[in-house]
Amino acid sequence: MSGRDRLARTLRIARWEVSRSADTLDRTTVVVFLVALLAAGTVVATGAAGGGVAPDRDIYRIGVAPDSAYRAPVEDTAPLRLVAADPGLVASSRAEVVVADGEVVVADSAKGRAALAAFRSAVREHNLALMSAEANRSAAFPVVVDLRYVSRDTGALAGTGAGSGTTTGSGGTDGSGGTDESGGAAGDDGDDGGAFAVPDLGAGTADLFGGGTSGGSPAEISPPFPFASLVLAFAFLVPMNFVVQAYGSTMLEERIGRRGELLLVSPATPGEIVAGKTLPYLGAMVGLVVAVAALVGGGALSVAAVLPIALTFLGATFATAMFARSFKELTFVTVSVSVFLTAYAFVPAIFTNVTPVALISPLTVVVRDLQGGSVSVAEYLFSTGPAYLVGASLFVLGVGVYREEDLFTQRPVPLKLLDALAARIAGRRSAATLAVLSIPFVLLAELLALALLFALPREAALPVLFVVVAGIEEVAKSLHVYAGLHEGPLGDDRTTRGALVLGGLAGLGFFVGEKLFVVIQAVGLTAVPLGEATAATAGVLPVGALLVAPLALHVVTASVSALGAVRGPRGYAAGLAAAVTLHAGYNLAVVTSLG
Repeated sequence: MSGRDRLARTLRIARWEVSRSADTLDRTTVVVFLVALLAAGTVVATGAAGGGVAPDRDIYRIGVAPDSAYRAPVEDTAPLRLVAADPGLVASSRAEVVVADGEVVVADSAKGRAALAAFRSAVREHNLALMSAEANRSAAFPVVVDLRYVSRDTGALAGTGAGSGTTTGSGGTDGSGGTDESGGAAGDDGDDGGAFAVPDLGAGTADLFGGGTSGGSPAEISPPFPFASLVLAFAFLVPMNFVVQAYGSTMLEERIGRRGELLLVSPATPGEIVAGKTLPYLGAMVGLVVAVAALVGGGALSVAAVLPIALTFLGATFATAMFARSFKELTFVTVSVSVFLTAYAFVPAIFTNVTPVALISPLTVVVRDLQGGSVSVAEYLFSTGPAYLVGASLFVLGVGVYREEDLFTQRPVPLKLLDALAARIAGRRSAATLAVLSIPFVLLAELLALALLFALPREAALPVLFVVVAGIEEVAKSLHVYAGLHEGPLGDDRTTRGALVLGGLAGLGFFVGEKLFVVIQAVGLTAVPLGEATAATAGVLPVGALLVAPLALHVVTASVSALGAVRGPRGYAAGLAAAVTLHAGYNLAVVTSLG
């Protein structure tokens, strides 16, 4: 069969899917979908412009007289609501702070103390604004700090700071050995007559997406808040959830209504059927990604970085639709997977300007693109490679059960997963092959664990990381072996010798696949303490002679799990627990030896 015929069948199925979806969508569904997209776009545009609804408006009630100098700061601050300057309001719990007759009356409560702190901040910001309007800026700000935020690379982590600053004063030096002859702050033009530049953390897309510098008095300097990452995560990920819900529903509907039987008896292969049904939804996602990228000012790099996330969402939804038995089960599993994938893309991207560990998320590439930063080919592949491979592997896994004996049965989800794995086992060598293919899932899960734990103290995070890494890797090495022994063609190997052979092959395959991902070191993650520990526990040891140790570890622990799998579910659980314990102990020994 020629490739042209396969492509023609795939495109024909895609046209049928578009026609069928158009017929099933009523006017109400289309309106709701468009309204949701409009709302998402409005929120993104509002966030990019730095305006919109203030969720902290009118939290604290502050009493100030009309002729008081404190009235303007209260009026200009959203969390503060102006009330009458009557001390009795505090006693009756109708105000938290009242300024009257030169005294400040504060409610004796936690909210009162918080209101006083907010009131002080408002007054300080108001005073800074007044000083910024002064013509003689050197008199208003005798000390000025010019702070430039730079990307935190490996060199910065090794010993230099994440930013560089210059402090100047009247008649002082500019930090480079020169003297400001004008008697003011270095960088002050002296006669330009412009307003003094103060950090603006919420107005303008330039500040939102890449204001890398800020200047002003020391009281004004604060770390950059990663608001851009939050906006981008919302902008790109929410529309994807609409598409995958429709995709999952149409796939499950064909199973429940048994309409997929007509396609199964056609000349089209399962892969062509799945590709044809997926193509329209992938096209819809690409269109949404391009639209959102245009909205926030992203380029081709942003689109290329988000596409693997879209592929992973679709792959996970397809596999879920193949395993679920009802729409209720589909919704539960789909929402769970969406939350996991959203956390994987969203959480690391928050730290884009803080640590290189953020690069595990493709959204970090998007943020860098919008900030005008550069991304190397190696960084792009590291950031998006696992998502591409996981998405493709999920489709391969789902296609394994796209057959009549699995498509229209009501087996539980765990058993369907075992069926999908067993369908990919052709013999003993498949134990090694599937172990290699599990590496993208392992890497994605371990990087997510690293991103969630790296902010904790090392002493508290490392023990948890050891157990999590060991559990992820041991399940990846052994689950398909269990499926082959009990659901696939490896039933004859349910002996001690057969288990040892399968375990050895699985451990060898995992070791080989693991070495394909030594790019962990190439992007500087080993400069992060937990990243170094993760690389060490993954077998990336600095001494070549010690490469034998991780190979022995994987073979031994996989064999232990396989020996347990021979004895059924309970035996597999016991063997897996023993393998995880051995693996965690090895991780501890390696990291301890490396200091």
